[in-house]
Amino acid sequence: MASITFEHVGKQFDTARAVDDFDLRIEDGEFVVLVGPSGCGKTTSLRMLAGLEQPTEGRIHLGGRDITDLPSKARSLAMVFQSYALYPHMSVAENISFALSLKRLPRAEIAERVQRAAAMLGIDHLLERKPRALSGGQRQRVAVARAIIRDPQAFLFDEPLSNLDAKLRHSARVEIRKLQQDLGTTTVYVTHDQVEAMTMADRIVVMEGGRIRQQGAPMELYRNPNSRFVASFLGSPPTNFIDGHCVHDAGTARFVGGALSVPLNARVPAGQVTLGLRPESLRLSQDAAGTIRLAGGVRFVEALGAETLVDLDSQGAQDGSAGHTITARLPGQHALAPGTRLDMGIAPADLMLFDAQGDAIPAAFAP
Repeated sequence: MASITFEHVGKQFDTARAVDDFDLRIEDGEFVVLVGPSGCGKTTSLRMLAGLEQPTEGRIHLGGRDITDLPSKARSLAMVFQSYALYPHMSVAENISFALSLKRLPRAEIAERVQRAAAMLGIDHLLERKPRALSGGQRQRVAVARAIIRDPQAFLFDEPLSNLDAKLRHSARVEIRKLQQDLGTTTVYVTHDQVEAMTMADRIVVMEGGRIRQQGAPMELYRNPNSRFVASFLGSPPTNFIDGHCVHDAGTARFVGGALSVPLNARVPAGQVTLGLRPESLRLSQDAAGTIRLAGGVRFVEALGAETLVDLDSQGAQDGSAGHTITARLPGQHALAPGTRLDMGIAPADLMLFDAQGDAIPAAFAP
């Protein structure tokens, strides 16, 4: 186990800048998730750590040792790939033990370590099977067991659950996180799935355009995103955004967008701004006394059992400006038909405000 440090690492592919000034320290035993849209540089960053790509600039350290120029096999890292990369002609036991066999360890020691790793993941009854005889979830466990058996200083995961169905992804998330907590091994995990990031990470690193946009504990980023991009990426369904303006009048300030008008802190400068509101923060008006009100007609309903997702077409302003489509996540079951009018409410503390560049404006709402 060891800490990992990226010191101003960058990667250039011909004319494309994949990673730019990536500066990050991961503590010993920490589970860090790199998350962001496709092409944001998260996988390239992981591959540079693994030694599969060479940085254009910057240095990478593992446990205080500079590994930037070391070959992959000399880095004491174990990587689980999206495809799992199992050898089809080998049995499960042979796949798990392959790295140890290359080291020419005694057969008895290899067999004991294979059995122990397989038992930890509940696949000890599958050791004689070939990969083609395994389900997707079982293949994923074999790939993880192959990583565990090497006793590395850190685990690297590159979107390991993307090939699994929703039910298996949930159980695999739990298994991987529990395993990491039991072993205490430093882990870097790459995903584009914000649910995986929120549920697994000690710390999330949100990337965009090859750069780190924000990092912190999952709920810290969820509650206090520093930009519209981060607010849009964390949360399911995604955050609603309403474009408008901050208007000053007689020492007061208000957000005005469509028919919506919200008091703002007088220190918010006049000009174009965007209001952010999460679907789960919206409540039916009878349950939301003392909150800011929104009204709209039901456009589409997704009844999911424990909760109901409702798309609303909100009202436009009397000056003819357009309304907005917003999504509300309501608890429980609601019998709502398209066209039904709903009055919603949201507490000012649950609102977010972003400037014209997409940066968060702190303490924006009047008390």
